[in-house]
Amino acid sequence: MEQAISIELMSEQNLPEVYKIEQKSFKHPWCYQSFLAELELSHMSCYLVIRLGKEVAGYIGAWIMSEEVHITTLAVDEPYRRNGIAKYLVAELIKRVKPLGASYITLEVRPSNQAARRFYESLGFKIMGRRRYYYPDEDALIMILGKLPDPEKLVDPQLVERAKQNREHSFKEIMNRAMRESTKNEDKMNDS
Repeated sequence: MEQAISIELMSEQNLPEVYKIEQKSFKHPWCYQSFLAELELSHMSCYLVIRLGKEVAGYIGAWIMSEEVHITTLAVDEPYRRNGIAKYLVAELIKRVKPLGASYITLEVRPSNQAARRFYESLGFKIMGRRRYYYPDEDALIMILGKLPDPEKLVDPQLVERAKQNREHSFKEIMNRAMRESTKNEDKMNDS
């Protein structure tokens, strides 16, 4: 049986899985207490996990500060990378913060993390500056997404809705369709 996909608010109950992904994903990972502290700031933050069946496959966290949303963390577990999960998480974050008045997103990324930079650039993020000594061993690039895109355009809306209601569609099927739709949309834009 194929696994259903769902997105939910991060909670203390799924922190052990989140923490394992964090440890595998980052050179200087957050400590467990940092995640707990972030969850306590729920009035000014949005932390989400994406599940495949019962397993946490990735997560995203952001601070919401009036018009600005600041992505603090985003990671996808190794076996699920490069399947659209990170894009799906960003789209869900945008969907949740836009009604709150958010108009742009910022984040920091390592200059050496080419994969992350390419991913964010593919969503429309631009480099707007450098934060010196941000990481223990490296500066950070500050990136901004100046105009929040329609999250439905990041991932096919029917597929997103089905995934949220889930239970009957597998993650693989959803992401394959989303990728086919994305390719079709890119081809249409290139033909224009």
